[in-house]
Amino acid sequence: MPRPSATRSRTRRPVAAVWPFRPTVRYGRQVAHALRLETVGGIIMLLAAALIWANTPWSDAYYDLQHFEFSPSWLNIGHMDLAHWASGGLLAVFFFLAGLELREELTHGELRKARDAALPVLAATAGVVLPALIFLLVSAGESGASRGWAIPTATDIAFALAVLAVTFSACPAPLRAFLLTLAVVDDLIAITIIALFYTNTMNWGWLGLGVALIAVYGFLQFRGVRSPWVYVPLAVLAWYFVFKSGVHATVAGVALGMLTSPKESPDGRPTNAERADHALRPFSAGFAVPVFAFLSAGVTLSASALGDVFTDRIALGVIAGLVIGKFVGVFGGAWLAVRFGLATLGADLHWREIAGVAMLAGVGFTVSLLIGGLAYTDPSQLERVTTAVLIASVLASAAATVVFRRRTRARAQLSD
Repeated sequence: MPRPSATRSRTRRPVAAVWPFRPTVRYGRQVAHALRLETVGGIIMLLAAALIWANTPWSDAYYDLQHFEFSPSWLNIGHMDLAHWASGGLLAVFFFLAGLELREELTHGELRKARDAALPVLAATAGVVLPALIFLLVSAGESGASRGWAIPTATDIAFALAVLAVTFSACPAPLRAFLLTLAVVDDLIAITIIALFYTNTMNWGWLGLGVALIAVYGFLQFRGVRSPWVYVPLAVLAWYFVFKSGVHATVAGVALGMLTSPKESPDGRPTNAERADHALRPFSAGFAVPVFAFLSAGVTLSASALGDVFTDRIALGVIAGLVIGKFVGVFGGAWLAVRFGLATLGADLHWREIAGVAMLAGVGFTVSLLIGGLAYTDPSQLERVTTAVLIASVLASAAATVVFRRRTRARAQLSD
């Protein structure tokens, strides 16, 4: 990040939060690591494969694969098909990594100081509230509308970072850090929403066992235990007990990730958080998320099916929430934070770049599809919602791409 000018450095530091903070070298490596390993290209190929398969004469085979049941009796988990294993099992790894990223933010990133966290946290919060309100406004009066308000509240970390990296070659490091923090806070809010609003029945006994094992996991992390042979069984059992409790099992993933220790050892060995990230991120990016995407995104794209999406006010609410609500919420939240003295922009950022990130926040995808599956069990309604999420994510990506391409040219002209 460029050093502030001499004139600027002599000015009195404002009491309000100053954005951006100066990232540590270690935090810079973390951001670069996240950008490098997210295999979004493979996910897009699987999305295309699912969409093509679901729109061929062999579409029944795709739906049979989605609903292929695999639930051994000894697990005592009821009827679980592959689609449910992907959303409840594989995505727990994705959310474990989100928990790791949040802990990294709290320890080494923007969230380590409250005043430095003001801009992305306020922007993320407004970017959750406004899409939900827009969804409820557009879908008002529709049957089941109240179940889907959280669908347009989420931002997909992997896709957002990938689009930023591909379309904005001159992207300043503080803007990447802003987007990463925004998306992590967004995911934390989304998983809290899932725990509070999408849990139909609660078994307190199973939940107590899950919480106890998560607490043991956290205690061992605090004590510096490093062996994965201790943590893996604890994590699997914690996931199982939380799943049995009726709470969505991805909540266990976030909790375990946040409790994984980022404390550095005197001998310079990788931290527990770094080891877990190194082991699990390839699995998450290369298998868990792509399989979830493949099993979730196969929808009918005929003219009549697309017509149903644009006449269904629930689906329109999803599109409006992600494309309009996210942009206005994130950009408006950031602007108001600066306007009222809660934060300031750094010298290396521009409001047009913040606008691009706000547009990019409308790429809901993974978490939006997950919440959509929890909100709607009717196959036709779920298909319309899934199609709406895909359409909105494409529109948001395209809008952000236009903004970032222009900013790339503008920065190139300034450097000449």
